[in-house]
Order: sequence, then C-alpha cells, then structure tokens
Amino acid sequence: MPIFGTSILSFIPKWSSEGGNFAIKKTAEYGFDMLEINLPSTMDFDTKTIQKQLQQYGISARCSLNLPANAHIPFYPEQAVILIKSALDKVAEMNGDFLGGVLHSAIGTFTRNPCNEDEKQIVYQVLTEVAAYAKERNINLGIEPINRYESYVFTEADDVLKMIKSIGTTNIGVHLDTFHMNIEERNFYDPIIRAGNYLNHLHITESDRGMTGEGNVNWDDLFKALAEINYQGPLVLENFSSEITQLIGPTSLWRPSKYNSEDLAKGSLLFMKMMVEKWYDKTNKSN
Repeated sequence: MPIFGTSILSFIPKWSSEGGNFAIKKTAEYGFDMLEINLPSTMDFDTKTIQKQLQQYGISARCSLNLPANAHIPFYPEQAVILIKSALDKVAEMNGDFLGGVLHSAIGTFTRNPCNEDEKQIVYQVLTEVAAYAKERNINLGIEPINRYESYVFTEADDVLKMIKSIGTTNIGVHLDTFHMNIEERNFYDPIIRAGNYLNHLHITESDRGMTGEGNVNWDDLFKALAEINYQGPLVLENFSSEITQLIGPTSLWRPSKYNSEDLAKGSLLFMKMMVEKWYDKTNKSN
C-alpha cells in the first residue's frame, strides 16, 4: 500500500520554525501519514526539534529541495554541489533516506534555447557527485522533471531515466508530479510503467492545482499503472489554495480557489485513498 502524504504547501508558503510546527500538526490532524518538507536554501532547519515534533504527532517526513537561481547547475555547478550536499547533511541528521525535488536546474531560469549536450554533461557530472555523497549516507535521490514553462533541462520522465542509465548510479530515482505530467507527457500510464522501480516519489495534484478528481488528470490511468508496478512509495498531495495568500504569486493562483486549504487537503486525501483501493484491489484480484 502506498504512503499517503502531503506537502508543507498545503499549510504554509515556505519553511519556518513556527510554520513547520503548524504544518506537522495539521498533517497528523487531517489524517496523512507523512509530510514532505521543502528545505529552505538557507538550510536554516533545526533537525532535532523537527524530529521531536514528528514523533509527537506520529507522522514521518521526507525532504525535498528546489534549486534557487544561484545554484542553476548549467551556470553554477559548484554552488549546486555545495547546496545539495548541505541538504543531504540535513536529511542524514534526521535519519532520513530520501531527498527529492527539482535537483537538476533552477525553476524559472532559462537560456531561451534547448538544453544542449554541454549543459547536460554538467548536470550529469553534478548528479554523479552528489549521488555518491548521498550513497555514503544511505540516501536515495528523486529527480523531479517539471514543465517547459518552469525549466528547459529535465521536463519529462524519460529525461531522468536517460540520465540514470548514462551515469549508472544505483541511488537515483524518478520523482514525478501529475501537474507537470499533464503538460509534458502524452498520457499518465506509460511514464509510470517506464519508470517502474525507479519511481520513488510522486506528487499528486490536479491539472488546475485544485481538488483532485475535478480537473483533466486521467487518474484511472495513473493509478492503474501504479498498481501494475506495485508502487509502495509516497503519494504526496501538492495542491494549493489561494487562502494562503503568500502562495498566490509563486503558484500563479490568479483566481480565487474554490476550496480552502483544509477542505482541499481532506477531500484530496479521500480521493487518493479511493483510487488506491479501486486499482490496487482490482490488480491484486486479477493476478
């Protein structure tokens, strides 16, 4: 059975000590099993306190990192290595085994051209180095491809799979996101099947970032594929409500959301559980 998780973005716009405690509390209160913590690039993150809070509320956590502009790998590979290694140190301090997110480029940084071979080799070299550093700490990486309007480096599952095959490391996987898949992939079934055991993290979000099941994502194809590969990792809700006003600009929520953050989180969790029950039970019975 997959793990049902949510992102801190269901509750707060970015990590802070006070906001983090609130997000941990609400994650447990709403019935999720785990919280994805998007690490601040400053690494101002008190791992001991957070561990205590997670234990207090009986939930687990995974960390992610989105590279800032000053660590865009094709431009600033050395800075990217330093930052990703710092994030891995934080994961290790929490006794964690995973770091996901946009670890290939900075969101919103472009050259106005496709990613060329020289840039790809720089990205591959950085990921080879940080993967080795992660492996020494028993940490797996999940690389998240994002849509063309946010990056020109890795935009589909096959970009990540090609990189994994090229560098030959054993502790890098694919972190997919249904919002980006809805833009970049031809369907929701084939990328999951191609990723197979390399899929190690999945963001669940509707095409309009709203309530799951009310947009254009083909959830049946997605969950059918997840059941066929017997995916047991986290399903992490990542949808947004304009009720959290600090998210409006960063997530382009130019229209008021239909739901407040609580209803959005609880409703989407029920939907995820319904889809898992539907497709995992069906696949098990057919086998």
